Amino acid sequence: MAQFAENLKKLPGVSHIAAINLLDTAGEVQAVIENKAGSQGSVAVYNHLAQTYGAITPEAARKGLEMFAEHTEDARANPGKHVNIDRLLMLVEERKTLRTKHVFAV
Repeated sequence: MAQFAENLKKLPGVSHIAAINLLDTAGEVQAVIENKAGSQGSVAVYNHLAQTYGAITPEAARKGLEMFAEHTEDARANPGKHVNIDRLLMLVEERKTLRTKHVFAV
């Protein structure tokens, strides 16, 4: 299995993104992933999923879990440690979709 750092190198840059808002079906913000130390990888993965699938669908979430590689197993073993991975696990399990709204850096 590819390692997360290797997977990140294959994704488009995200320096132009300040944050990604995740919205439910009613358009309410459920979470915000800020492009800052500790969550830049998540911004890159979620951005790629949004571009590829149009939203964070259960199918997109499964792909995201593959991309997070070794961190996915750590998230399964330690719920709450990796909230952005936990969210993907929940989307797969509950068969839910979140829309994304990018906040661009100025």
